[in-house]
Amino acid sequence: MGMPLRNPIIVGASPLTANMDSIKMIEAMGAGALVTHSLFEEQIQLERFEFDEAIHKEDGRTAEAISFSPNLEHGGPLEHLMWVKKAKENVSIPVIASLNAVNRETWIEYAKRLEETGVDGLECNLFASPKDPRQEGVAIEEEQIELIKELKKTLSIPLSVKLSFFYTNPLNVIHRMDKADVAAFVLFNRLLEPDINATEEKSCHPLNLSHETDYRLPLRYAGLLEGTIQADICSSTGIYSGEDVVKMILAGATAVQTVSALLRNKCSHIQTLLKHLEEWMDRQGYGTLSSFRGKLSRRHSSDPRAYTRDQYVELLMGPQEITSVPSCRRD
Repeated sequence: MGMPLRNPIIVGASPLTANMDSIKMIEAMGAGALVTHSLFEEQIQLERFEFDEAIHKEDGRTAEAISFSPNLEHGGPLEHLMWVKKAKENVSIPVIASLNAVNRETWIEYAKRLEETGVDGLECNLFASPKDPRQEGVAIEEEQIELIKELKKTLSIPLSVKLSFFYTNPLNVIHRMDKADVAAFVLFNRLLEPDINATEEKSCHPLNLSHETDYRLPLRYAGLLEGTIQADICSSTGIYSGEDVVKMILAGATAVQTVSALLRNKCSHIQTLLKHLEEWMDRQGYGTLSSFRGKLSRRHSSDPRAYTRDQYVELLMGPQEITSVPSCRRD
C-alpha cells in the first residue's frame, strides 16, 4: 500500500485488534502493521434499531410519559471512530482501518470518517451474500468496481481490498479492480459461516478459525497474480508458521496477514514467525525479501504447470499411494 513496513507480517482485523492491550502487545512483539477490527454497517443498523426500541418502548402509555421521554439519538459509528483514533495514537506501526458497509452512501461516509481518525490506510471488505437468484454475477462485480472508484475519489489514504474467493474468475475481477488504482489486494477473507445446533435445533454462528493447510488457496493466487498487476498482494488465511510466510513471498506476496495463529498461540507467536523467517533467509543466503519475492510464481517457476490442474491429474494417475505422498511442509 506504499507504506514502509519493518517486516511483512500484518495482524489482520480480529478481536486482537479490538483491544488496546493486545494492540500494544502486537507492536511490542514486532508486527509490521495491524488492521483494526472492522466497522460493520449492519452492526450499527442493529444497534440503532435496538436503541430506538428501548427508548420508545413506553411511548403511548400516558401523555405525561411521552412528554418526559428524552430526545436521544444513537451515536452511529462514533464509538468505533473514537476507538480507531485512540489505537492510531497509541502505536507507532502503521494502522489500517477496516470497513464492511452495505449501502453505497454509507461506504463513502464511513470511509471518509475513518480517514479522519488519522489511520495510514483503509481496507475494504467486499463480499456479496447471494440472496436474489435473478441477480447476475457481473452486476455484483461492476457495482463493487464502481464503489472502489468512488472511494478512490473520496480518500487521500491508500485503499486495499479484501476479497472473498467467490467469483467465477477471481483473476479477472482483481485485474479490473487493479485498473481502478487499488493499492493492495488481501487474499482471501475468512468469512463467518452459519451453522446449526442440532441438539437445540437453532441456528448458530461459530467463529471459524483457519487451519494450517488453508494457506494453499492464497498461495495459488499470489503465484498467479505476481507481476501481472500494479497493486501489492497480501496473502491471508492459514498463515501459521514462518515457513508459510516464506512460501507466500516465494509465490509473489508482498506481505501476509495472520489472525488464527495468534488467537491459538497468543501475540508472542509473531516473534516465532519472524525468527523462523530470518533463520530460513540466513540458511538460503538471502539478505532481503525482494531477493526471493516471486521466485516461484507462475511467471518465474521452472514448472509451468505448478499453478494448474495438471498437478491434480498427475497425483491421481501416479503409481504411488495417496497416503505416501510427502508433504511440502518441513517438520
